[in-house]
Amino acid sequence: MTSIFAIVKRLLASNQISFILTALVALCATSSGSIVLSNGNYTWLLAVLTPFFFVFYDFAKLMHLGASKKDYFFSCLVSYGFLAFCISLVNTAIHLLIDPLYSAQTVINMMDVCKWMENGIVIAGLQQMFFLLVVMIFLYVLLSMQTHWYGWLTDAVLAAIICVFTPIAPLRAVLSGFFQIIMFNSNAILHIGICLLLSAAFSLGGLAVLKSKTL
Repeated sequence: MTSIFAIVKRLLASNQISFILTALVALCATSSGSIVLSNGNYTWLLAVLTPFFFVFYDFAKLMHLGASKKDYFFSCLVSYGFLAFCISLVNTAIHLLIDPLYSAQTVINMMDVCKWMENGIVIAGLQQMFFLLVVMIFLYVLLSMQTHWYGWLTDAVLAAIICVFTPIAPLRAVLSGFFQIIMFNSNAILHIGICLLLSAAFSLGGLAVLKSKTL
């Protein structure tokens, strides 16, 4: 447990570029339109950037320092959970305290767009947290596979799904239904349950990929 805690601290400390870029974007993003995206939603950028650093920078560095793959993997999961909580907390606070101050503009926050706020602020924050956790674990697994043939195959399959499903109405409905469940879902129990199941499935896949991963 001590080694995992030490690796988590190192992972978060080495993720400074992601923190800085996210903070700059969230603080500096402006729009002159009548409808604007809440600055809080730009904190989601941290969830997208972090897996890149964990996979392409921290893995090799930690392996050279003698960390085990198992400790590295579970430390990544702990870090993703912690960051998902922090991002959700910050965006929720901005949505409650800062978004209402924009009287001359209509501020759109993804918590409203995704219908999470229909369940109250606490449940909405939890839905956001588990959604961000799924995103980070999925990106982590996808990036970890890129040095293997099945990683390229996965990329091709995902690209094919987007290219084929989008222009064909029945298939587009299927794709839309998936996002309705995983993201635009006001049913908190179903949404959180699906996010947890996907997180567990992606984690198992990530562990399998990590076992064959070399420096």
